[in-house]
Amino acid sequence: MEVILIRHGEPRYDEVEARGYFGMGWELGKLTERGKEQAEKVSNDPRLKGASIILSSPYTRALETAAIISRNTEIKIEVENDLHEWMPDITHKFIYNGQLAYEDYIASKGIRTNNHKYHWETYESLKERVTKAILKHKDLEKIIVVCHGIVMSSLTYFEDLIEHCGIREVIL
Repeated sequence: MEVILIRHGEPRYDEVEARGYFGMGWELGKLTERGKEQAEKVSNDPRLKGASIILSSPYTRALETAAIISRNTEIKIEVENDLHEWMPDITHKFIYNGQLAYEDYIASKGIRTNNHKYHWETYESLKERVTKAILKHKDLEKIIVVCHGIVMSSLTYFEDLIEHCGIREVIL
């Protein structure tokens, strides 16, 4: 199956910060005006032609990006919960700084041992979660997946730095 991976557009977090949201509440950040323009532009990319469906992360920035692409391509969206962002705390307690967990994840190349202070999602666990979510649709020849850079890199390579509305093509 041909999979067109698209990272969400540029997000903004001013509203969630003003409300004091943390942990999963942070995922309610929506797109900036520039992020909306990025989504409009990527919706015209010829690589999207012939796709049967758009699968989207449930997080606001990805879903808003997918909605813009869907409107312009007339391809329907389906939310796939397991395409959500990498988890800096698999315990969901959020008792530590997620940025520090991310830095630990990067320094460890996604491999966590019992010696790690933070309980982040491993690279292999992320890759397994994302692959399973996409392979639910293996009967389709070509799909678009709108999600997050670190999620995309689980299907490309660990160090892949993906710009907002960047595209990667993979075969599953």
